[in-house]
Amino acid sequence: MSTMIDPLRRAVHTAPDAVAARCGDVEITYAQTWERVRRLVGGLRELGVREGERVAVVGRNCHRYLELYQAVPGAGMVLVPLNQRHTASELAYALEDSGARVLFVASGIDYPDGIVEHVIDLGEGYEALLAGAPAAEFPDALPGDTMAGLFYTGGTTGAAKGVILTHRNLVANAFHFQAQFAFRPDTSWLVAAPLFHAAGSIAVLATVWHGAGHVMLPVFDAAAALELIETHRVTATLVVPTMLAALGEEQLARPREVSSLRLLSHGGSPVATETLRRARDAFPGAELMHLYGTTETAPIATIMAHEEALLDAPQARSCGQPAIGVEVRVLDDETGQTAAAGVVGEVLIRGENVMAGYWNKAEATAAAVLDGWYRTGDLGYMDERAFLYLVDRAKDMIVTGGENVYSTEVEEVLYGHPAVLEAAVFGIPDARWGEAVHAVVVPRGDVAEADLVAHCRGAIADYKIPKRIELTTDPLPKSGAGKVLKRELRAPYWTGHESVVGGA
Repeated sequence: MSTMIDPLRRAVHTAPDAVAARCGDVEITYAQTWERVRRLVGGLRELGVREGERVAVVGRNCHRYLELYQAVPGAGMVLVPLNQRHTASELAYALEDSGARVLFVASGIDYPDGIVEHVIDLGEGYEALLAGAPAAEFPDALPGDTMAGLFYTGGTTGAAKGVILTHRNLVANAFHFQAQFAFRPDTSWLVAAPLFHAAGSIAVLATVWHGAGHVMLPVFDAAAALELIETHRVTATLVVPTMLAALGEEQLARPREVSSLRLLSHGGSPVATETLRRARDAFPGAELMHLYGTTETAPIATIMAHEEALLDAPQARSCGQPAIGVEVRVLDDETGQTAAAGVVGEVLIRGENVMAGYWNKAEATAAAVLDGWYRTGDLGYMDERAFLYLVDRAKDMIVTGGENVYSTEVEEVLYGHPAVLEAAVFGIPDARWGEAVHAVVVPRGDVAEADLVAHCRGAIADYKIPKRIELTTDPLPKSGAGKVLKRELRAPYWTGHESVVGGA
């Protein structure tokens, strides 16, 4: 059974002089990385950290974060990556819940005092730890069910939960990805999404296994990302849909030389077909790939390869077929059995990539995992060829006048209007219908609410058309991972009501 350090072990033997990571002006080879991670583990052991104990990190993408991601689990310790956009109180919850003994923290981040035994600056403090530490050895082997990381979910439906991902989970995910995309020694992977999120770390092990290189983008900015792609001849990356839209807009407005890009993958939330069309136009030489999954599935569950060739086909709205090594089914709530083709139900996932459970939350684990199947809370259906189509989060579905409205369907129609840059659809209280369909739109040009309503007519049934379309020049609120925070848009409308419908 391979562990989280085995890809680096291979890379240092097969490609010691290859550049492992580029971060700003820093370039570090695999030989240098190997010595640095051994000293990192030596330093942690001198602090008294032992196998099974937790080491937290909160900071921007950088080569040091990449070292922590591999070395901490590789030594049998547990990595706890935290969202740098969280407040001190949110960070305090995760640190207390995980029982972390060490916290690596980037400068400028407001973190809680008095919770963690050792707080180390992710810049000079990190380098000082390495400089004063002996080079340690990694365990020859670890059981596959050894905990590698605690990845805290966003806490959109209550307190955040620590997702336990084992070495087996994360190594399986790396194999699933490599079965679909040809990683090579000359792969140059742009780490654009934050490393605390599965979208940021999704390709780390696969890239390292091939002795390929990472290009680090500390904080996402479309122009900066394109400059890195051009400068370092980046060949592949993964972004969330809001990032994909921004990259397309920026490249179409101010084109760079990006012909090196072979793979532009995306995941994390549903994406509008119009966003994909603009990305295809902006990056004509790149394969578009949709990856669907969750933190609890490490994360890949389904893959839609060469999406750019299917934008005029029915599969354009699909997130692909089950990844090799992963089982996906749709549960029919009425029968309790696998749903027939075309029938909407909850998406379930099973495989070596499915989490071991939630940290210290046995009841939540039991509710989420059914006979080995992880219950995603996503609603979708499969066609006769096992293409999965997501229609909504179970908690985002709008029930208006007894009819189910899937917000993603309405968003897809809105994105079809050329003046729509961003759109979010959710339910708000309505005395007559229970809930009313409401939309918030960021336009890219002049457009009136009536124009957008007229655009929706004929495309979707009347009951699905937003009762109100709110136009705003402010970008939609987003999480640290780039997901639109519908809860923030929705909250003012539900103040004073007994329940709030909808999740993240």
